[in-house]
Amino acid sequence: MVFWVPIMAWVLVLICTGLAVRRAQTRTLGFALERLIAYILLFPVGLVGLWAALGHIVFAAQAAASIGWAPSPFQYEVGVANLGIGVAGLIGARYRNWGYRLAVAVMTGGFLGGAAVGHVVQIVTTGNLAAGNAGPILYTDVLTPLSLLVLLALTVRSARS
Repeated sequence: MVFWVPIMAWVLVLICTGLAVRRAQTRTLGFALERLIAYILLFPVGLVGLWAALGHIVFAAQAAASIGWAPSPFQYEVGVANLGIGVAGLIGARYRNWGYRLAVAVMTGGFLGGAAVGHVVQIVTTGNLAAGNAGPILYTDVLTPLSLLVLLALTVRSARS
C-alpha cells in the first residue's frame, strides 16, 4: 500500500484533470491549471493526508515498519499533522480562494519537505531503503508541494483580477 497509494493519487490527478479539460466548454490554460491545483489538493494532499493519518494513528506499528522504523509515540503527532493537512487539502480542492490554497501549499511544503529531508538523511546515514522511506513517498513528498507552489505562482495574476 505504501508503495502504490502515492502513485495512484498522482495518476488520478492526471486522469481527472485530463477529463475535466476534455469536457470543458472553454479550454483555457487558466482552467487547466485551476483543475490541476484542485485535483492535487484533493488526491495527493487531501486523500493521501487522510490515509497517512489513519496509518500513523490507527495502524502505527505497520506504518512504522513500512518506513523502516520502530513504533514511536511521535507517530500520533505525525498522524494528527497529516489529518490537518488532509482536511485542509479537501477544503482547498473545493474552495477556490488563491490565498487559502497558497497557505495549504506552504503548510504542505513545510511538512512534506521536512519529511523528504528526513527520508534522505535516513537513506544516507542508515541505508534505510524501506518502501515507506525510499519509495514513491519520498518523491511525492517533494513533487506535491513543489507542484502546488509552481502552479500557484503561475496563477497569481489571474487570482488578483
